[in-house]
Amino acid sequence: MAEGKSIVRKTSMSPKSSWIHFDAKGHGSLLDLDKYDIMRRVQIHARDLRILDPFLSYPSTILGREKAIVLNLEHIKAIITAKEVFLQDPRDEDVVPVVQELQRRLTAVHTNQGEGEEYPSPHDTEIVEEDEPPFEFQALEVILEAICSFLAARTTEMEMAAYPALDELTTKICTRNLDTVRKLKSSITRLTTRVQKVKDQLEQLMDDEDDMADLYLSRKLAGTSLPISVSRAANWYVVSPTIEPKLSRTSRASVATFYEDENDVEELEMLLEAYFMQIDGTLNKLSTLQGYIDDTEDYINIQIDNHRNQLIQLEMFLNSGDLSLSFYSLVTGIFGMNFPFSWNQNHGYLFKWVVTFTGVFCTVLFLVIVTHARKKGLVGS
Repeated sequence: MAEGKSIVRKTSMSPKSSWIHFDAKGHGSLLDLDKYDIMRRVQIHARDLRILDPFLSYPSTILGREKAIVLNLEHIKAIITAKEVFLQDPRDEDVVPVVQELQRRLTAVHTNQGEGEEYPSPHDTEIVEEDEPPFEFQALEVILEAICSFLAARTTEMEMAAYPALDELTTKICTRNLDTVRKLKSSITRLTTRVQKVKDQLEQLMDDEDDMADLYLSRKLAGTSLPISVSRAANWYVVSPTIEPKLSRTSRASVATFYEDENDVEELEMLLEAYFMQIDGTLNKLSTLQGYIDDTEDYINIQIDNHRNQLIQLEMFLNSGDLSLSFYSLVTGIFGMNFPFSWNQNHGYLFKWVVTFTGVFCTVLFLVIVTHARKKGLVGS
């Protein structure tokens, strides 16, 4: 019984996966966490974490939750909070550049902030706060840049492989070249589908301001950290705008700024639009390449039709010659019959005239058939 319990306990454990964790200073650490550990650390539901399951097929997704952003784009599966980032499978060869760039970017931002604090001034502080994007947007920008660069690189590789193969196919139509182009076309179709999924996700996110507002984790975190008196005053200020609120000028400005920024998604919209244009350019390249393949296929089909027409013409010439020779064979068969003919006796000269007349008649018949076919446009000139 004890052994059975131990077996049940082992099988109920969730398998752990490899993650890398970055804080706001760019410090990274490798972690082996199961889904329950992740759920406790970032406070998301199991249904949201299921999106990152590598064994399940989910489309490209960027979800904004109360305290985290769940992101599944191509090979990058990440969870972003207002102060930290979790990347799955950091040892994957496609994820390693993202890890390095994310660490470099976060470290550089933290260093710049530290240097800016040596000579603080109210004016410089306002500029830093306005110009410096939130932490979650810094991480999101690195991931989007990596995805767009990855897909653009795959597209460039496809172009370098496809154009020479298509040119070679137009030069020489053979089984090997046709098979190469077929494999390239399948790869381009799959890549186009992947790029289209990322583009659709960005477009869907940009079309919904509420979804974009959900990605402002720092803003929501700042909203929950407002003092109780300020929050109550803010509610009273919003409900009764015609009544002069009993708040100080600074409190009113803070509350007004908070509620004004709550629906302001311009910063995120500009970020998404930049990478949307980049992914759209990649998709246009793939569309152009797909169009070139379609044009090549049309050219190949035209060549095949031309060869088929030539074969039909050749078949017609052979059939015409066979018809002409059939008449000659008829005459030969008549003369070859074993019957006593009076003109076979002492009239040998008649055989020469019959052979000559039959040959001329067969030749004229063949020329008449060919001329009639050309006149009707059945064969080329």
